[in-house]
Amino acid sequence: MSDQNCNPEKAGQWETFTSQGKLNSDDASKKSQDIDPVPASEDHEIDDDEITPARPAQSDFPKLEATASNVLSKVASRLTTRSLPDPGPPTDGGVKAWTQCAMAWLVVFNTWGYTNSFGTFQAYYTESLHQSPSTVSWVGSLQVWVLFFIGAFSGRALDAGYFLPAYIVGITMQLLGIFMTSLATGYWQLLLSQGICTGIGSGIFFCPSMALLSTYFSKHRGLAIAIATTGNSAGGLVYPLVVRELLPRIGFGWTIRVLGFMNLACLAVVLVFMRARLPPRKSDPLIEWAAFKEPEYILFIGGMCFLLAPLYFTYYYVASYGRAALGMSYSDSIILLMIYNGVGIPARVACGYIADRFLGVMNTFIPLLIVNAICAYSWIGVTNITGYYVFICFYGVTIASWQSLFPTTVAALTRDIRKGGGRLGMVFSVTSVAALIGPPLGGGLISAEEGRYMGAQAWAGSSALIGVALITGARVYRFGTSLKKKC
Repeated sequence: MSDQNCNPEKAGQWETFTSQGKLNSDDASKKSQDIDPVPASEDHEIDDDEITPARPAQSDFPKLEATASNVLSKVASRLTTRSLPDPGPPTDGGVKAWTQCAMAWLVVFNTWGYTNSFGTFQAYYTESLHQSPSTVSWVGSLQVWVLFFIGAFSGRALDAGYFLPAYIVGITMQLLGIFMTSLATGYWQLLLSQGICTGIGSGIFFCPSMALLSTYFSKHRGLAIAIATTGNSAGGLVYPLVVRELLPRIGFGWTIRVLGFMNLACLAVVLVFMRARLPPRKSDPLIEWAAFKEPEYILFIGGMCFLLAPLYFTYYYVASYGRAALGMSYSDSIILLMIYNGVGIPARVACGYIADRFLGVMNTFIPLLIVNAICAYSWIGVTNITGYYVFICFYGVTIASWQSLFPTTVAALTRDIRKGGGRLGMVFSVTSVAALIGPPLGGGLISAEEGRYMGAQAWAGSSALIGVALITGARVYRFGTSLKKKC
């Protein structure tokens, strides 16, 4: 028997010793029982299950995973709005809101401003490609139709939280179409590049951009949208000017490339500063069939079809008429198109302000349509260059005025304002067909009369007058006959 078991004093000393970090015999025996030693003299086969694989050093892996996760989350937060909290009501002003208005202005400038300048190319393509005016106008009308039609669907990208991805895809498609146009040498190449590719790209990012702007304003929404739509008139002024100055000097290809670089610079600025404000929300159904059971909605869509068909006919044939009927040079006919687009800039803002502050959108919209129909008929009486300049000024003002109010009239006729965006998209889809067939129809009438414009001018005025009647019917059905009611 050992001394530690017989002598208590030594036992206490032993316990003290073990408490200082030494292993006592009992602990050692317990540990020895847990270990199954392998005798050195015996062969022992080790099963695979008994081998514990060496674990790699994982100290760096969590850091790498966390870094990758942070990078991906930052990229996702920039591309989508899923991480945005609900910001509450619109600020209705301030630096950020008006910055979005400026960016929307650039978007309209680079989409509708470029599209509505097709009259610059209408006369040039007709002569250089030796095609009829009706055939050439299909390029421009196809671009308008695709822009309208795609816009009705692309607006949902904002609702889903994917504004930036949609914007990047859209500007890529638009710029691809413009630069491919610069390489085109035949009619079908122009139809595919300028007509389809450019139209698709513009439609993808135009509608989400305008919808984004409306989320920053409430009381001043009409004014903000009216200001943004002046980009349409400004683009219709700048693009023809660039083409007029550069086409004789550097040729068609490099002129179109200059336009493409202009768009690239402007749209890059928009990419930097334009940001969605709201988190994603559930989109409305793609087609609200119940809307087509409302008489005022049907009347309004029909009226807009009759108005948009002659609208784009005049956009495309203003310059051609100056050359064919009045003997103007190509350079002077482009000035006509610039005036036609430029005079509408102040009118767009003024009409938006009057509609918001005094009369209401429908009560402002209908008188402008009446004046527009009168101006369309008066085109028949234009027989000299001076009179044509006067006509262009009046007609440009009325066209720009009611165009700026077009989107807000849909909201005014909609009983549930939450459905306004979806219904506007449906209006765009249906009326895009009228924008598609209007210019070729007018061109066909000109060809049928062997180059005379009277039949096409009479059709433009009559179509606009029918549109006035239908939209007046929509106003009466929705709000009654009282002229004192602000609506």
